[in-house]
Amino acid sequence: MIIITGGAGFIGSCLQASLARRGEETVVVDWLGSDLKWRNLAAHAPSRVVAPEELEAFLATNPKVDAVFHMGAISETTARDADLVWRTNVALTQMLWDWCARTDTRFIYASSAATYGAADKPELFSDDPAKLDQLTPLNLYGWSKHTFDQHVMAGLKKHAPQPPQWAGLKFFNVYGPNEYHKGKMISVVKVKYDEVKAGNPARLFRSDRPDIADGQQMRDFIWVGDVVNVMLWLYDTPSVSGLFNCGSGVARSYLDLAHAVCDAAGCERRVDFIDMPESLRGQYQSYTQADLTRLRWAGYTAGFTPLEIGIRQYVQGYLATGNPYL
Repeated sequence: MIIITGGAGFIGSCLQASLARRGEETVVVDWLGSDLKWRNLAAHAPSRVVAPEELEAFLATNPKVDAVFHMGAISETTARDADLVWRTNVALTQMLWDWCARTDTRFIYASSAATYGAADKPELFSDDPAKLDQLTPLNLYGWSKHTFDQHVMAGLKKHAPQPPQWAGLKFFNVYGPNEYHKGKMISVVKVKYDEVKAGNPARLFRSDRPDIADGQQMRDFIWVGDVVNVMLWLYDTPSVSGLFNCGSGVARSYLDLAHAVCDAAGCERRVDFIDMPESLRGQYQSYTQADLTRLRWAGYTAGFTPLEIGIRQYVQGYLATGNPYL
């Protein structure tokens, strides 16, 4: 049995789909709610759905679990309720780590590129644990993810109990099917597609930095299928543990992204620039790029989908069809 927390969410449900195709027995820990989030699981239902508040009671029944993929979190970069973020993103993750250590269960969890804060040079995006304490996240969400990464490393230094395999994945900007429930945290690719298909220009934030031109803010955008491939590789390679970046390794501009969406949707390339919301100023990463050195050293050899190809897959294979779900 494999447990996937956040398994009805974006990345979790895409992982669930791949594991279901393999014939794995899975338990999803999530709320399905009253919107269309259930459709993320419609084509590949798990054997059981457990509500998050029932997770500890479920674990107390001593289920036989091969691995826990912990994708569940509050992922809003503008989150303000620090107590709720701590309980969800830190305390719950610590509980699962301890349970996996006690029960000899493998543990793979979601960290985030938000932990890198205002880093703006490729060499600053190193996932080397020795550099972990140098990071300064810009927002509560990034800090919560960083705090658990630090908790793991501190425990390792003290030789505290740990799962037989563990991996923390610093996800960069993930896009792809099954993200439609995410509200304001939905990928820029989906937002720009909706804009251009409605006959409007793609809208991008003006730069809030004098040294970066409008539209030239750069992020490492990664196709969700590549993220799932990394997680499946870790599951298939139990000898590998560690903290790893999970991005494409290439920074691309928002203008590149907007043009790729227009091209994939068969629309004219039109872009308008708008002011950045006050809530994002000072908390906005104008540059991210995953350093994949340690992931490659660990043995991961697969390639990553170029931005234009990934956007075309997403737009033409999902968004423009009658069924946009995986």
